[in-house]
Amino acid sequence: MASNPMVSNVVLSEVEYRVVGKRPLRSDGVDKVTGRARYGADINPIGMLHGKVLRSPLAHARIKSIDTSRAEACPGVKAVITAKDLPFASLTKEQLGGGEYLRLKFVSDHLLASDKVLFKGHGVAAVAAVSPHVAEEAAKLISVEYEELPPLLDVREAMEDSAPVLHEDLRTSFLGETSERPSNIALHLRYAKGDVEQGFAEADLVVEREFRTASIHQGYIEPHNGTAFWAADGQLDIWSSGQGGFVVRTAVADVLRHPVSKIKVTPMEVGGAFGGKLPSYMEPLAALLSKKTGQTVKMVMTRTEVFEGSGPAPGTWMRVKVGVTKEGRLTAMQATQAFEAGAYPGSPLMQGVVCGFACYDHPNGLIDGYDVVVNKPKSAAYRAPGAPQAAFAVESVMDELCQQLAMDPIEFRLLNASKEGDRRLEGPLFRKIGLVQCLEAARDSDHYKTPLTGQNRSRGVASGFWPCRGFISSCIVTVNEDGSVSVTMGSVDVCGSRTTVAQQTAEALGIAYEDVRPSVVDTDSVGYAFVTGGSRTTFATGLAAIHASEDVMRQMVARAAVIWETPAENIEYVDGVIQHKSDPELRMTFRELAGQLLSTGGTITGQCNIDPTGEGNSFGVHIVDLKIDPETGKSTVLRYTVVQDAGKAVHPGIVEGQLQGGVVQGIGWALNEEYFFNDQGRMMNPSFLDYRLPTAYDTPLIDTVIVEVANPGHPYGVRGVGEVPLVPPLAAISNAVSRGIGVRMYSLPLSPGKVLEAQWGKGA
Repeated sequence: MASNPMVSNVVLSEVEYRVVGKRPLRSDGVDKVTGRARYGADINPIGMLHGKVLRSPLAHARIKSIDTSRAEACPGVKAVITAKDLPFASLTKEQLGGGEYLRLKFVSDHLLASDKVLFKGHGVAAVAAVSPHVAEEAAKLISVEYEELPPLLDVREAMEDSAPVLHEDLRTSFLGETSERPSNIALHLRYAKGDVEQGFAEADLVVEREFRTASIHQGYIEPHNGTAFWAADGQLDIWSSGQGGFVVRTAVADVLRHPVSKIKVTPMEVGGAFGGKLPSYMEPLAALLSKKTGQTVKMVMTRTEVFEGSGPAPGTWMRVKVGVTKEGRLTAMQATQAFEAGAYPGSPLMQGVVCGFACYDHPNGLIDGYDVVVNKPKSAAYRAPGAPQAAFAVESVMDELCQQLAMDPIEFRLLNASKEGDRRLEGPLFRKIGLVQCLEAARDSDHYKTPLTGQNRSRGVASGFWPCRGFISSCIVTVNEDGSVSVTMGSVDVCGSRTTVAQQTAEALGIAYEDVRPSVVDTDSVGYAFVTGGSRTTFATGLAAIHASEDVMRQMVARAAVIWETPAENIEYVDGVIQHKSDPELRMTFRELAGQLLSTGGTITGQCNIDPTGEGNSFGVHIVDLKIDPETGKSTVLRYTVVQDAGKAVHPGIVEGQLQGGVVQGIGWALNEEYFFNDQGRMMNPSFLDYRLPTAYDTPLIDTVIVEVANPGHPYGVRGVGEVPLVPPLAAISNAVSRGIGVRMYSLPLSPGKVLEAQWGKGA
């Protein structure tokens, strides 16, 4: 097991605050450890029906006919729906326009296939019945006649002109132009700067390699679910464990063509998500079944359905070419990335393109990216979607360059590290960033300074980046008469964001953290909030809470002015105290003034709706030590250190958990995890028994070093932290394995069989 007996958590702090940066008890902790927290499957109103989906046994086939009569006649069955019941079935291209028609067709067909099934597990029909068992048995009575078609499973094959086309209406979009002929390539992106050909000509050493990664699952424990009640007046209530109530509302309104004003989504606790619960799989079907029956309908996926019917992180094929001088200076970087979108367009290609080269200041760069449809489940987000795959390819080439140049991998990265003012490949200039500080902290860490000892041991290093966008958040801060404040937000809590938003509220108001009561509310009770994901919530919703708190402070000053009968400009608010600027006797604490609000004009409420632009880019550097068994090919992680710039760690304990959790997921992705498909497109390991997630036996205690280079776009310097921890592990572990066996690995996962084959000279 681990060589370090105790985990080491270090925070390299620039600024100290009163509440921000401390480790209070999590606001959701008691509910979750006592079982009081309510998740989506806990909704059980009287008279509720249960829904089940009939799914395709084939990866690719035309639907010739669907007969639901036997299911409809089954005792206990209340409704059966197919694609014909979705609003799209009655819409035309003339009504919607060509582009909107195709988009809505993809959205609708993803829920219930109309003309073709495009992956094993594709929904074909849904049943509502008095119990889950009755619904499941009734679904089996639905007769579907298929015309089986050959599945297209390889992203490279799908890109060939000779490949069978999955969607006859799909055309490639490239630089504002649309191709004339159908294609499996939905999107071709390209970003460039400088002259890559000239850059490679100036290089003393050029390395070009190809890489592959498999589709993998996010690993959340709670399955997808959705409960809906469609009332006779058209009001639709939904209870969901998705990553954003407003995004669920928008998705349901879109596919069911129902006004958002008549949809209320109540977010439930989320039992794990990691990006995989951004799409809405169950909610629209539950709503449609409820409309047809007049009763509440709950739908919960089985584990097999989660694997086969929801979205994995995409498999990829990538080529990376990098040129350097003999001193190690980068002269040119070029990459091609092909991402599996699954059955419908929409892989995280853009993020992969943006993140691939971001850790390096390079004068010449070119990257082409392709979003490609194949007969697999439509891909979904997974922590820093697209970036781990891109980093695996780029960082592997960088490590090989370091070996050929005989350079230390951290010193090489320091020589070429992105810094403030450097231009990213896609155009923007970096603001204040902490990559150099992270590299220096990694170089100076006890882990990196400790020599490797023992046989069959090796070390790997890799860097990673995530842009950390802001997007829209809303927050309401209400002062209660006992001096506490209620903070209501629309951002779902998947990783402790209620706590971090409460800390920022307490810091802004100058009151105790224990006096802040945060809650996530339904879509009728607060302004629009984007999803919880992309490392945005603590930054953006926290910023909304700070501005709402400032609104509260202005009103508190105004109220004190009324009480003291003096102009408001004579009063100031300082650290939770409202005081006259020149009369020391006129002074009240926040709690004292709160106790007078109801008798002097009523409750004070501050609010903020914000779309912030001051998001701070985040970087991380990882170090891993491995032991590789030469007889079995098994890689055992012995020691792991993750260094990351958090800007300001609002709650260091939560940040450490994010860093360690990302590393554990990265260990699984690098060494074991994959969707294993047979040649007919059937996933052969759709259970946690056969899908190999890492356990405590596979992971060491993980050291963390939190670097704090304050983000100037946030009052406390906050940057998002949740995505970056999963970006470097794939490459760091692959680099360690490659150095350990003396053969460069190009395909994930690095299963024992692949490692043995590489050692035996059969290639990776």
